[in-house]
Amino acid sequence: MVGPFGLRPRGTMSARALPMAKALAARGHRIRLLLPPWQNPEDASRRWEEGGVTVENIALPPPAPGLFHLLTAARLTRRALALRPDVVHLFKPKAYSGLTHWLLARLPRTRRPRLVVDTDDWEGAGGWNEIGGYTPAQRRFFAWQERWGLTHADAVTVASRTLESLVWALGVPPQRVWYVPNGVSASDVGAPSASHPTPLPEPPIPRAVLLYTRFFEFPPSRVIEIVLRVRELIPETRLLIVGKGLFGEEEELLAMAAQAGLTVHRGAAAADPADVLYAGWVPAGALPEYFAQAAVAIYPLDDTLVNRAKCPAKLVDLLARGVPVVAEAVGQASEYIRHGETGWLVEPGNTASFAEAVARLLRDERLRTQLGGAAAEDMRERFSWERLVFSVEQAYGWRSP
Repeated sequence: MVGPFGLRPRGTMSARALPMAKALAARGHRIRLLLPPWQNPEDASRRWEEGGVTVENIALPPPAPGLFHLLTAARLTRRALALRPDVVHLFKPKAYSGLTHWLLARLPRTRRPRLVVDTDDWEGAGGWNEIGGYTPAQRRFFAWQERWGLTHADAVTVASRTLESLVWALGVPPQRVWYVPNGVSASDVGAPSASHPTPLPEPPIPRAVLLYTRFFEFPPSRVIEIVLRVRELIPETRLLIVGKGLFGEEEELLAMAAQAGLTVHRGAAAADPADVLYAGWVPAGALPEYFAQAAVAIYPLDDTLVNRAKCPAKLVDLLARGVPVVAEAVGQASEYIRHGETGWLVEPGNTASFAEAVARLLRDERLRTQLGGAAAEDMRERFSWERLVFSVEQAYGWRSP
């Protein structure tokens, strides 16, 4: 498996590739993750074993303008070939993994491994090109990489039904496209922990609504509007925010909250609970403790191509841990949530309906318990990596026993 970046700070390789790799390793396959840790260069040249998977961060070349990108891709390609794999699974058809794919594809078919491309976001027009802060040249290059990579792979794994349709629309035959949404491992499923870490108050915050996010799925103003509407119905409602934006969106949201007259507190708990408590980025191992603080989680999703195509790993985390969720019915949210059974779906953009749904769950503890328990069970049954891995094996051309 080849990634476009390391295991952090972005989540594709840690939340998607690594658990997929662990599930394959559990079935007896030898799996290695090759990563170019350009965002966290302190991991360069580091190698370790995790869940039966070898995680290998390549040595980074000198930061020479222009040459750095080519040399990084060349090192990934050379190392991949040195391992003599049957399959190279390239995560994202862009950047370093996309360049590695292009270099590997230069080899004759008889001399190269099977090349499988994974896509978990739409990158081109209407996708990440619109929100990634790229230059015009980068946007053109990434759009070309995406189209070329998806149409020149031996097989494609897609994380959402929208991506499946988009790849088909590029002319890739359906028999070469495999739907593999983000899944959960056995250790990820269950009710939130009853214990709480130091930064949060005990007992759980009364009427707490959790926003667990990276902030790009919606404008911050929408969250403030939802919270204010919920507080009109249930004045004691509090908002707990876990996560950090890519471009400082959390600061914009907190400023809007203060302007709306909401009290804001950062980090450790205040003596008197604030209207908005911002926890910031939280290590994955501590997330269940924060989830335990919330009565309800909200998952706003503007109806955009980016959101339709993405497979929200954070939504998976919430559902797997048994947190009752109110989400907008966009893209994979409608795949993961069965309305009224494993969560609550509302019409995209209908803030009034969203707030009413949150208030309904806050008032009905029995319904919250029912939805949370059913969500954890449903994720375990339909979206466990132990089940999804069979589709990955088929994409690799391996026959599952």
